[in-house]
Amino acid sequence: MAEQTHVLFVEDDDVIREATQLALERDGFAVTAMPDGLSGLESFRANRPDIALLDVMVPGLDGVSLCRRIRDESTVPVIMLSARADSIDVVLGLEAGADDYVTKPFDGAVLVARIRAVLRRFGHAGGGDTRAEEAASAGTGGVLTFGDLEVDTEGMEVRRSGEPVALTPTEMRLLLEFSQAPGTVLSRDKLLERVWDYGWGGDTRVVDVHVQRLRAKIGQDRIETVRGFGYKLKA
Repeated sequence: MAEQTHVLFVEDDDVIREATQLALERDGFAVTAMPDGLSGLESFRANRPDIALLDVMVPGLDGVSLCRRIRDESTVPVIMLSARADSIDVVLGLEAGADDYVTKPFDGAVLVARIRAVLRRFGHAGGGDTRAEEAASAGTGGVLTFGDLEVDTEGMEVRRSGEPVALTPTEMRLLLEFSQAPGTVLSRDKLLERVWDYGWGGDTRVVDVHVQRLRAKIGQDRIETVRGFGYKLKA
């Protein structure tokens, strides 16, 4: 029997917390639900879940601050939950290191689909790293070099001027997309489809913030913005 995926769910609303926990458990997840950020952090450190769902507005330690704490210690996937599709809430959560966000109220099936999509990107739930596998099968594996940047598509490692660069799995998948087609403009919609598994489309702010985070690590001028079309990696 396959091991259950462990979800840490931090939500202060009792009704939402209990209903969502039951819905996730019905879909086969093991859920630890916490009512505030501090207990959520303690649970994360004690249990090391496979994924964290964090409401933005929780007492003690808000969701954005909790996400930063988690990201300081781990690359575990994080999905932020917000009652508003407010730009500030969304951007703050993504800049803190979240991999995705879902706006409340949400449909349980949609939340489960988003969780599974994130887990596939991180190699859980039998998803594996499909982009790395595609690169290897196409004969483009190995170390790719772009100026002072080296991308090891087999070892999943990145170095800049010989020094290792720590990327989250989402940032790594984003860089893999760029490195497989240097000089080619990739639209935000295409990146959402390939990196975030949004075949139905999604919020392009997710792409923009992750590109900003990636630039901060590999060099601000390494990824070029092509206004009105998307982004490209300088060959």
